[in-house]
Parts: sequence; C-alpha cells; structure tokens
Amino acid sequence: MSDTADLAIERAATLFSESFIAATGPGGQNVNKLATAVQLRLDLYALRLPEAVFARAKTLAGSRMTAAGEIVLAARRFRTQEANRADAREKLAALLREAFDLPEKRARSRLNRIGKTERLAGKKRRGAVKAGRGRVTAE
Repeated sequence: MSDTADLAIERAATLFSESFIAATGPGGQNVNKLATAVQLRLDLYALRLPEAVFARAKTLAGSRMTAAGEIVLAARRFRTQEANRADAREKLAALLREAFDLPEKRARSRLNRIGKTERLAGKKRRGAVKAGRGRVTAE
C-alpha cells in the first residue's frame, strides 16, 4: 500500500460521521433496547482523491454510494457499539486501500507466424463445417 493511500485513510478518519441505529438479527433484548449498529458516512468528494482512484472507489462502493457522493457503510455484525464502530472503520479503510491498488496492465499476447497461420487454418476448417450445415434439399 502506498503512502498516498495511508494519507487518504488518515484524512478520511477526520471527515466521516457516525450515527448509531437499531440493529437487527440475533442478540435478544439487547437488540431491542440499544442502538448498536453503526452507520458511517463519508463524503468522497471531500477526500480530494486522484481521478482514477475516485473512479475505482466509486465502482467499489457500488450501491453504498449516494447521488450526493457520500459513501454509507453499515456495521451490525457485533453486539457492541465499539466493535461495530471498529468494524465500520475497517470496512472504510479496506475500501480506500483497494481503490488505491492500481490494476496491473495486461501484456499483449504475441503470436508468431506459425501460430497465426494455424489459427487462421482452424478458423477456415470451422467455417467449412458450419457452411456444410443448413437446409437439405431433396433432388
């Protein structure tokens, strides 16, 4: 991971807002009484990410990104606010780290002359098989 990603994650730590919502699922009365789930919101435009990184972050966020450019992450896996808060922050950091990972350039395949002629000959054979198919006429 690059230093730029670390800086972006540190900046994000100061820009996001958290709110606690009622969680669903197992947990008994604890779930009904307490708001343990965390909803983390971060304005992606405020991070001032490079254009390519912003595009990847937007793609990775998917439906978790609002039309206003906010990423909304929910964490409700644990029974305590502290654990869910840490989980939400880790989800955000992982998303930003992955956005900074540049996809590897694909190396063009190189065919030699013999490989090219064999490929074209195979295409001719396959075309001849397909050309032989069709409606049979009775003579």
